This record gives sequence, C-alpha cells and structure tokens, in this order.
Amino acid sequence: MAVMPNHHELPEVSTVWLRAFLEVVRHGSFTGAARTLGWTQSAVSRQIATLERELGGAPLFDRLPRGVRLTEAGRVLAPYAEAVAESLHAAAGELTALREVTGGRLRFGAFATADAALVPQALAAFRARHPHVHVTREEGFTPALLDRLTAGHLDLAVVSTTGRAPLEAYELHHLLDESLYVAVPAGHPLVDQGRPVRLGQLADEDWISGGSRPEGTLLDAALRQGFRPRVAHVVGEWTAKQGYVAAGLGVTLVPALAAESVRPDVALLPVLDEGAPARAVYAATARGRSPTAAGEAFVGALREAAGKIPRTMA
Repeated sequence: MAVMPNHHELPEVSTVWLRAFLEVVRHGSFTGAARTLGWTQSAVSRQIATLERELGGAPLFDRLPRGVRLTEAGRVLAPYAEAVAESLHAAAGELTALREVTGGRLRFGAFATADAALVPQALAAFRARHPHVHVTREEGFTPALLDRLTAGHLDLAVVSTTGRAPLEAYELHHLLDESLYVAVPAGHPLVDQGRPVRLGQLADEDWISGGSRPEGTLLDAALRQGFRPRVAHVVGEWTAKQGYVAAGLGVTLVPALAAESVRPDVALLPVLDEGAPARAVYAATARGRSPTAAGEAFVGALREAAGKIPRTMA
C-alpha cells in the first residue's frame, strides 16, 4: 500500500543554503556569491542544488551563459529567504542586547523597608549603567514575593528572614545582616543613656507592630530575649508607625534599612546585639532557572548599595 506524502510537513532547510541562495540573488552569479562567501564556486553550486532538492526539485535559477536568473520558484522563495535572514539578524541583535545588558527586561520585587534606601540606591546605579533595560518593580512581604518568583513573574526578589519564610528552595545572594533599633518618642527616658538597650528594658511599654502577634515579625527578637511584648496598636505602614510613636502611643522596632528615614520627633535606640543579627537580607532567584544578565547586574548593584547603607553589619 502506497504511503501518501504529508504535505503539511515542513522542509528541513538549512540557513547555510538560504545564505548561499540570497548571495546568488544579490550578485546574479555563483561566482560573485562564492567571492563574497569565501567559498569555491562548486561549493555554492552544491548548496543551491541541495536547497532545490529539499524544496521539491524545481530549479531556483536559470543557468545562463553569463550568470544566473531567478526562475518563478526562485522569485517565490526570495522574499521568504529575506524574511528568515532578517528575523535571525534581529534575534541575534536582541540576544546580544541581553548579554551586554543594553536591552531586555528586569522584573524584581522587594519588601517595604528595602525600598527605603537599599533598592532606590541600587536602582539608580543600575539605570545609569543600563538605561535601555525595561525595569518593573513590585512591593510585598517576603512569602508573597517568593511565590511570584516561583511562578516566573519575577526574575529576582529582595527578601529577608523575617517571618521565617522557607528560603532553602532558592538561590540566595547575601546582601547584608541588619541590626535593630527601637523607635521611641524624642523625650523618652532611655534616650539620654547614650548606649545600646536590651529589649527587656522596654518590656512594660506598649508596642506598635505590623501584626497582633510577635511571631513572624521583627518582634521575634523580643521573644528570643525572654518576654512577650504587648502589642497595643497594629499598624502596617512604616510612616504611620512613626506617627504613633511620636504621639507617645508606644514604641516600635526599626530595621537598619529604614533608619535613615526616621522623622525628627522620633529617637532611635540601638538594640544590643545578643549574638545574632535581627535578620539577613538576600537577593533571591529561582533555583534551576538560568539568571539573566540584567538580573546578575542588578544583584551587583544591590551589593554595592548594601555596602553604603549606614548602621548595618554588612
């Protein structure tokens, strides 16, 4: 039983054959194409013959006493061959732009206090060096950012160990270890003592926190120091927390990344390091996913910015 050919199968056409074909079209001869390509005339002829055979056997050129002329089949093929060549050239250009970070995109996320100083400094440096990379940014808590990273919606996420998020599944690029401060009203009695405080010294204070329970927040540090803080006000936004502190409604913990943006009627007291920093900050990427050149460049910018953040243990 005869097997009917599948007319929907794509011909397996080499780009080398198409390149030879286009050079013959441009020069009007195998000799001119061979000179441009640095091949022999017989090599060009073989490439064209192979292309003709793969495309069904119809000749693409009429061989003339001097040079060649496109056949009807050759005229049909020519614009498609040009389109393939242009597409490959464009693809090569875009790939070069990605490799040299002169184009492409960067999608990253960061937690809120990283946006106070670390991320803006890194982003400014990155934009100055790579102005043609399209950058998009998201803000969120570490667990949500990691979910976005896993789903492929982000190339990179600036995350922290606050909240005990499971970081083991990610490639982690260490940026810094943060110390902690307690924000108190400017007239608080501990302001004048001029030395770091233990959190236990503030055990009787009302606390302002982003959650009603200390677990999974910066107030984990208080639990490690032996007392459970009394959360009097749940306030999520950092500038609002400062307002509550300034009004004398309680005290709150401030990570070093946010220390630069404290208002003048709030005082910061360094917390005595009891053997471990409050949290580590990382640039996280998805394990098993090839990093982009833009992502690698941004990690470098983040590390530079982390080295300039004051009052951290980088």
